[in-house]
Amino acid sequence: MIEQVSIYLTAMVLGVMLFFSFVIAPVVFTTLDEDNARKFIRRIFPFYYNVNLGISLVVLLTFIFLSKLGIDFYLILAICILFATSNYLLMPLINKYRDEKQDKKFKYSHFISVLINFVQMIFLVLLLI
Repeated sequence: MIEQVSIYLTAMVLGVMLFFSFVIAPVVFTTLDEDNARKFIRRIFPFYYNVNLGISLVVLLTFIFLSKLGIDFYLILAICILFATSNYLLMPLINKYRDEKQDKKFKYSHFISVLINFVQMIFLVLLLI
């Protein structure tokens, strides 16, 4: 039963990530002007990262509780670390570079965040198959 819950939670994280990446972000940038889009994104990204981190941590703790310490454990651990890194290290840098109009640094750090997001989605799919 607990293992089944961890599968549902893993699928939930993947679903949130896909919905955010392919629905929320594109709609925000095609609907709102740049200033309001920036304000909205800056408010929603911490929520996005923290919710996904929280759910992923529950999955990680479930794996520990079940003594399931194989490759799946390390995949969910990496996902958790990447959510924390993205939220607490990378996002502040991205915002700083954008505010200071350091376009090269902004584009590079934004690319890294997109790459991390993509890697996390791959890891989540691997957990589900």
